[in-house]
Amino acid sequence: MQKNNDEPLIYGLNDRLPFIPAVCTAVQHMLASIVGIVTPPLIIGNALGLTDWLPYLISMSLFASGIGTVIQAVRFRNIGAGMICLQGTSFAFLGVIIAGGLLLKQQGADPEQILAMIFGCTLVSAIIPLIVSQFIHTFSRVLTPLVTGIVIVLIGISLIKVSISDWGGGFGAPDFAAPHNLGLGLFTLTIIVLMNCSRHPWCKLSSIIVGIVAGTLFAITLGKFHPHFTHSLLPALPIPFRFGINFSWSMFIPIALVSLISIIETVGDLTANCMLSKQPLVGPDFQKRIRGGILGDGVSCLVAAIFSSFPNTTFAQNNGVIQMTQVASRYAGIWIGGLFILLGLFPQFSQLLEQLPKPVLGGATLVMFGSVVAAGIRIMTRETLDSRSMLIIALAFGIGLGIESQPDFLKAMPQFFQTLFQNAVTSGGALAILLNLILPKTKDVNHD
Repeated sequence: MQKNNDEPLIYGLNDRLPFIPAVCTAVQHMLASIVGIVTPPLIIGNALGLTDWLPYLISMSLFASGIGTVIQAVRFRNIGAGMICLQGTSFAFLGVIIAGGLLLKQQGADPEQILAMIFGCTLVSAIIPLIVSQFIHTFSRVLTPLVTGIVIVLIGISLIKVSISDWGGGFGAPDFAAPHNLGLGLFTLTIIVLMNCSRHPWCKLSSIIVGIVAGTLFAITLGKFHPHFTHSLLPALPIPFRFGINFSWSMFIPIALVSLISIIETVGDLTANCMLSKQPLVGPDFQKRIRGGILGDGVSCLVAAIFSSFPNTTFAQNNGVIQMTQVASRYAGIWIGGLFILLGLFPQFSQLLEQLPKPVLGGATLVMFGSVVAAGIRIMTRETLDSRSMLIIALAFGIGLGIESQPDFLKAMPQFFQTLFQNAVTSGGALAILLNLILPKTKDVNHD
């Protein structure tokens, strides 16, 4: 870490960038993160049957990401970290949003009613990071690396099912698991794996976007991709509360739990960003930056809910770009945010992304969601796993994944309880938090 910290930055945190370096930096950050920003609305939209609204949802995800990124970079009145903290929807929210949306769909809700409920609940959950930022030390004692890692692993495992479904051609597709679908997904996955094996940092950084582009071109040669555009060339203006808002405790509580978990992820991303930007990693300045970054996440989530986008958190992808380019200027964050705002105003761009072949998307997201599992395991193992830790892991995984695979296990419980805990993330995560609080910790034995 110290060696990395001694490497000089081309543009420091508060250095202003000339036009050409600013644009080049913004484009590189965009390429590294755009797939992560547009994939959540794609997956949620496809899973909940929101096809007619997908171009708008994708556009608003880009628009809200741009506004949130600018908020983090500007750091107005201590809101924001004052660094390049690109905002986007965390994959952690996908499982609970899809589960809640599917339940509403089963109850007869139409797409606009589903979206009104989702955005109403995410609007309220945006208050959580605003509150937690004022008690960050206490909060970190509750969600330890062990608990956080368990929840992240459960999130990844739940999402992998979505990837496999897309790889086969999409849920309910008439040609599901046809050879051409499996081949497209395998081709995309192979490109991503080969690029990640390269020693060149840019190959690893751009592997997802290159894999998707290559897979889409392959789909065109097979005659499986025929993009079409129904929107005019005029920009689409964002409309606050486009679908209205509604609220349900059964949907809100799982989203609130994931909001708490995402704060822990944000702290890790902000710490890495401070290191790469040559900022202190301890002391009052560091704490102020962390608090401002979490506040910025909360404000970004409020903006996202208002403009029909899913919850935003600080992304980790841009840390790799900072390390590679040695450009840490927060003014680059303003350019990045401006680029995403501009892309979000043109639905043609979003409509093209929405039409990507599902097998290609499935092959790419399998890597992303598998990486979520790997990240959770890495977080869990940051501390020594003693017998107490292994017991918590065993019970959280066993009960969480068991209930998700057999939701009828809870059929004797009240409907609210079934809705809340039929998802592995909420049942396993809540159990992990509870066990971590009540099970006695193993005493350290010192050998003098």
